[in-house]
Amino acid sequence: MIEVKDLDKSYRKGRVKALNGISFTVEDGEIFGVIGPDGAGKSSLFRILASLILPDSGSATMNGYDAVKDYRKVRQIIGYMPGRFSLYQDLSVEENLTFFATLFNTTIEENYHLIKDIYQQIEPFKNRRAGALSGGMKQKLALSCALIHKPEILILDEPTTGVDPVSRKEFWDMLGRLKEQGITILVSTAYMDEASRCDRIALIREGEFIASDTPQGIIDDYPEVLWSVEGSRMSALLDVLRGNAQVKSSFAFGDKHHITVEEELYPDELKQYLVDKGFHDVRIAPIEPTVEDCFMALTS
Repeated sequence: MIEVKDLDKSYRKGRVKALNGISFTVEDGEIFGVIGPDGAGKSSLFRILASLILPDSGSATMNGYDAVKDYRKVRQIIGYMPGRFSLYQDLSVEENLTFFATLFNTTIEENYHLIKDIYQQIEPFKNRRAGALSGGMKQKLALSCALIHKPEILILDEPTTGVDPVSRKEFWDMLGRLKEQGITILVSTAYMDEASRCDRIALIREGEFIASDTPQGIIDDYPEVLWSVEGSRMSALLDVLRGNAQVKSSFAFGDKHHITVEEELYPDELKQYLVDKGFHDVRIAPIEPTVEDCFMALTS
């Protein structure tokens, strides 16, 4: 179990606040996601939990070990995968994995069953230098190195940033299999669509959790009337929507705009408003919110 209480962290002599009173728990065998944009405090939080930096105040325990006082014990029971690829670029795939296994007095053979599903995909390239791997292959190697000593807790800091959609899906499929083995997983991401793969999530902004629940629980608490709007001249359409007093918020979501509106506004009324503004091919429909819609509502 991970238990975090009132964590604070600042940089530049207190001028930059990275974490502001973060508290949460992660149960054994759970995938807990910390979801938020770049600069929200995710990496600072994870580096504290991995015993790499000290908090200004507050506490964090990993399966009963204090991340500050018992940092040696913590490092034995966690696997940590930082956001930036940090393995030895000049060593081969196999040499990197052997090195990390040796650090924990184990071997690739002893714990091969833990990494088999992942490592088999890059094993044909085991003699290739790590620096010459593709983004998805680097990700699989980093995860293999984090798992080779059979950790109880896996800490993954934005592991899919910059990775193609297919590799992202494969990665989350791997996390699901690791969860089945009883490993507790704490993962951060800036991709809102990955939230649905977690058991519970926390939405983070400016160093604070603004909501924490199951992904469906977050969605069920969405308080607004939400519509999608699409048509031609989407950029101009967005400006016109934002000029309507009964449209509370408007954001571009792929090939559509998501808008929240006053309850007394009807779709036909809004459509006529847009026709009067020169938009004749507009389609408006009520939609169910996503986690990203919830995040935008909580931060607006």
